[in-house]
Amino acid sequence: MTSLAFGMPAEIVDPSVVAPPGNLDSNEPPMESYLHLIQMLLLLESLELFWKDRSDFFAAGGLTIYFSPRQLKSEHFRGPDFFVVLGTERRPRKSWTVWEEDGRYPNVIVEVLSASTESIDRGLKKQVYQDVFRTPDYFWFHPETLELSGFHLVDGQYEPLSPDASGRLWSAQLDLFLGVEGGQLRFFTPDGELVPAGKELAQRAESAAQRAESAAQRAESAEQRAQTAEQRAARLAEKLRELGVDPDTLK
Repeated sequence: MTSLAFGMPAEIVDPSVVAPPGNLDSNEPPMESYLHLIQMLLLLESLELFWKDRSDFFAAGGLTIYFSPRQLKSEHFRGPDFFVVLGTERRPRKSWTVWEEDGRYPNVIVEVLSASTESIDRGLKKQVYQDVFRTPDYFWFHPETLELSGFHLVDGQYEPLSPDASGRLWSAQLDLFLGVEGGQLRFFTPDGELVPAGKELAQRAESAAQRAESAAQRAESAEQRAQTAEQRAARLAEKLRELGVDPDTLK
């Protein structure tokens, strides 16, 4: 006999054990929420695809940056939600260790805000990214309120970026805009085109395949109509010949 609860055999389900409710919020580190995870992956995937032919950058999400002056991994570290380092080798890394990377810090950092982290992202982290990292472009985005803010380092101080007519912020480091589309933070080209992620590229490929199939079907239908017309003309010519009329004389 099989228990309906969990699809487990009844003999190994202890009736004294009370199962937790299924609507509990996730509290699993290091992700603050499912929205955080999806947003980080979206930024990473779209940039990696857009720069697929480049080998001079490193992009990561939720990866620890170690920057201790004493070269100790037990002190002075941060884990931005998303960051990009330019002018470096494109290869996998388990962490970004500044003293092992020719002293390079991120060129761009994006933090995804939440109720539990936004005060740090707006305060302490911003200060560290400005004064220690000297990161040229810093952005934060709130996936619930859709707040987007950006800063560019000018003479050692972060100056707020002004949005364009579409509400997007320019990253001079990436040569791309950052803006909100469909409730998510996305990259846009200088011409305002959305930088696609994998699902959108798949949709485009599917749409292209469907258009090609439709075109082939239309071409096949046209060919079939032409063949039918030729067959009708041949039958008519044959009938005229049976009646003693040369169809060539009627042309």
